Amino acid sequence: MDGTVLAEVFAAWAARVRALTEAEWSTPTRLPGWTVQDLVAHMAPDKRVLELLRGPRVDSPAITSGAQMLRIYNMPGGVAHTAADQNAELAREAASAGPEALVAFFIDDGPEVIAEFRNADPNIGVAHPHPALGTVSFGTLIEVMIVEATVHMLDLMAAVGGDPIPAAALRRTAEILSAVPDPVEFIEAASGRSTATVLPVMR
Repeated sequence: MDGTVLAEVFAAWAARVRALTEAEWSTPTRLPGWTVQDLVAHMAPDKRVLELLRGPRVDSPAITSGAQMLRIYNMPGGVAHTAADQNAELAREAASAGPEALVAFFIDDGPEVIAEFRNADPNIGVAHPHPALGTVSFGTLIEVMIVEATVHMLDLMAAVGGDPIPAAALRRTAEILSAVPDPVEFIEAASGRSTATVLPVMR
């Protein structure tokens, strides 16, 4: 199910990226300092990730859900905060490849990368490049990729418009994000029974 959702949202990305005009590539986004080209570069499926995905397998990974990974990643002092500048710089470096190369990542590399995720046992894991995250299951990686692709497609649409995001990706992203905070705090805040600051749950 999640593999299908991931394939759908990346197909939507590929279609929108192919249709970007010259002016749209340089349009600023709501992410401070990021243009559409930077955003596309950040999301482009690069074959180099296959080296990680095809690395040694872990039978019992420490992180087994997207919500768990996002909780750790976005905690105060977590990777989302400490690596923010580095991630922005990496996006800018990747963007320097130019629109044609970035489109090729989605059209040529994307299907192979997505297939690798879909064919993997979701319960088996690999070591994450960030030591703070340890080992993560393939199911976890797919869930986080769905969230990233959906959230950043909303960023893209806010900048240059586009067709609606696949409904399944929106629903799944909402499910994953709502599982990040403490469930009692989230329910009470969502139902108007608390003024606790529950959101945002990711940077």
